[in-house]
Amino acid sequence: MRDPQKLRSARWFAGPDYEALVRRAALRSEGLGPLGFEGKPVIGICNSWSELTHCNVHLRQISEAVKRGVWAAGGVPLEFPTISLGELFMKPTTMLFRNLMAMDVEECITANPIDGVVLLSGCDKTTPAQLMGAASADLPAIMVTGGPQLSGQWGQQQIGSGTDGRLLFQEYRAGRLSDEQLAEVEGCIARSNGHCMVMGTASTMASMAEALGFTLPGAAAIPAVDSRRYQLAESTGRRIVDMVWEDLRPSKILTRAAFENAIRTDMAIGGSTNAVVHLLAIAGRAGVDLCLADFDRLSRETPFLANIKPSGRYLMEDFYYAGGLPVVMKEILPLLDGSAITVNGKTVAENVAGVKCLRPDVIRTLSEPLHAEGGTAILYGNLAPDGAVIKQTAASPHLLKHRGKAVVFERYEQLRAGIDDEDLAIDENSVLVLKNAGPIGGPGFPEWGHLPIPAKLLKRGVEDIVRVSDARMSGTSFGTDVLHVSPEAAVGGPLAAVKTGDEIELDVPARRIELRVEEREIQRRLADYQPPAVHYRRGYGSLFLREVTQAHQGCDFRFLHALSDEEQVGGGFDPRKLP
Repeated sequence: MRDPQKLRSARWFAGPDYEALVRRAALRSEGLGPLGFEGKPVIGICNSWSELTHCNVHLRQISEAVKRGVWAAGGVPLEFPTISLGELFMKPTTMLFRNLMAMDVEECITANPIDGVVLLSGCDKTTPAQLMGAASADLPAIMVTGGPQLSGQWGQQQIGSGTDGRLLFQEYRAGRLSDEQLAEVEGCIARSNGHCMVMGTASTMASMAEALGFTLPGAAAIPAVDSRRYQLAESTGRRIVDMVWEDLRPSKILTRAAFENAIRTDMAIGGSTNAVVHLLAIAGRAGVDLCLADFDRLSRETPFLANIKPSGRYLMEDFYYAGGLPVVMKEILPLLDGSAITVNGKTVAENVAGVKCLRPDVIRTLSEPLHAEGGTAILYGNLAPDGAVIKQTAASPHLLKHRGKAVVFERYEQLRAGIDDEDLAIDENSVLVLKNAGPIGGPGFPEWGHLPIPAKLLKRGVEDIVRVSDARMSGTSFGTDVLHVSPEAAVGGPLAAVKTGDEIELDVPARRIELRVEEREIQRRLADYQPPAVHYRRGYGSLFLREVTQAHQGCDFRFLHALSDEEQVGGGFDPRKLP
């Protein structure tokens, strides 16, 4: 029932008291007359626009389209800004600030006279941060992602930001690309605003938002500058008003079934390994018990279908023209829970019922997949007792079972300084190892895990070697990279014990990563291990180091998890026990 008195915003604006009077006067000062806002749902537009975030720089225009839809449906749109996390500019890493943005989003929603919210995201961490904040706030919410850039074009070659940029820069380091050619690549690899146009983290998390049921169908792949993205934004503005009256909240959408649907979809599209840590964090906010084992179980059962870089051949623009995520979800519908509810009030099965694949070379069928298993595999072993991840569809097949001697770098700065040293004892059979790049050691869990191949190997034609770290890597990256080793070296995880010359065995089919050193010797080394100096002693950085969980737990703050009354908060201090 559409009862204005039951609106959350009525607590701020309705009634004869002085506080309500001055609040109504405040809106009048913005040019809204009383007929413009009284008794109507107030819709917050949570905008992560920033000129420091090129993926999100067009969200001002997206916001205007959302507002048109809100007004048309009888709501009152009020836009507000939050932190914006630009992957390329922020140091030491945007991941350090994902939780801060999630807190910003949650507090802005809950502290203000908002009945429902439209989340505007784009770059890698902005999407999970907004989903985390909205899940915690649990007011009616829906998302519009910014969309991918147009496909890059260099001569006759279609190129994608991140993936092809890395490949071509690798050619430059090997001496096979000139300065002039590199300058040409720089000028044509990013042709419009929007996020990376490969299946990197931004495209993956936009797809996860759609697969979770948090966007209108088809939202993930529409190019950023395509007029249809603005039409979708207007429709989203209309829909959020109805969601308020229906009281359709994130807690009704972010169910166990929704997360399993998202994980299966992630495996089918060959999504970024970062989706693992982000989905774990969102699930923690939603009170859904999710763990690494769920990802591997669903990966083994879900084939890889989307022929998109870095695991495939095409770009996101091609993916959109092929039919986008709805086609993938229809193809794997026998593996999904089709009854899961989405933001448009319909089920997953209803949303994908009428879609057709227009380019079968871009989106394969269940009967003819690109790979029998999903894009991401979860590894365990004495080197990663709490797990590690690898994007098996972007790795070299001949390295998925490999045993080699470790070449170890203790710190990223040491790696950067020494990787191209001609005297570095490394060959194509070596296993390159980086320590102290996890949530605590980085700090912030930076994207250092796509360790550079030494120039002397590139010049010999070696394009990939096994690489192991407690870091993340960009979703646009490729190669045989074992990532998210947990627990990380900086907290005394087994990775801290690895020394140059030790043998490491990788067996992806068996889901194993092992340090071939006697357990007694590993424990002796760990007992002598000296952790790195603390990076922050004050401010947000100090809070992060004190409260962040490990990679296999989602790297959220302990005190932000949706905990039961019996569970403990934070690092042991429970504010509910104060007198």
